[in-house]
Amino acid sequence: MPAVTASMVADLRGKTGAGLLDCKKALDEAQGDLEQAQTILRKKLGSKIDKLSTRATKEGLIESYIHVGGKVGVLLEINCETDFVAKTDDFKAFCRDLCLQIAAANPVYVRREEVPEADLAKERDIASASLVGKPAAAVQKIVEGKLDKYYSQVCLLEQPFVKNPEKMIKDILTEKIAKLGENMQVRRFTRYQLGA
Repeated sequence: MPAVTASMVADLRGKTGAGLLDCKKALDEAQGDLEQAQTILRKKLGSKIDKLSTRATKEGLIESYIHVGGKVGVLLEINCETDFVAKTDDFKAFCRDLCLQIAAANPVYVRREEVPEADLAKERDIASASLVGKPAAAVQKIVEGKLDKYYSQVCLLEQPFVKNPEKMIKDILTEKIAKLGENMQVRRFTRYQLGA
């Protein structure tokens, strides 16, 4: 078992945003394996996130972004629990990153639950039209897969992050909640495009 070093703890903390003691314990449990320690922390932080998600978010920021050339702009409201967190550089940077995401990826909704049932029915019809004659179970799985792809196009939280496509926006939000220790919600946004 390799000894857990301060640099290993710092590396894990940088990747997860978890506290130093949590990172040290996870590395000890994982016997120095960084990937396994990340998995341990994700499991542990998941329960912490569930607890935080019930707390009210009445503070936050309204962030704006105008793309170079002035043809695309974004207004975004993100809420957190306290004014203290809303003023941190980490929270502000997250808000700016989400504005950039919205400008680049053009989502329509914040989360899946906001997509109207009429839009989902239309997507189901389109997805199943070419599957006539296939077994019902196969059709259902294919349609669900196509709906997931649709969600990743129209829902901000379902999109891969433009700065790091390996991460989803909802995962980055979860990491920020764990790191800052407060519940946060992307409340709403508006994307403006010249001539659209």
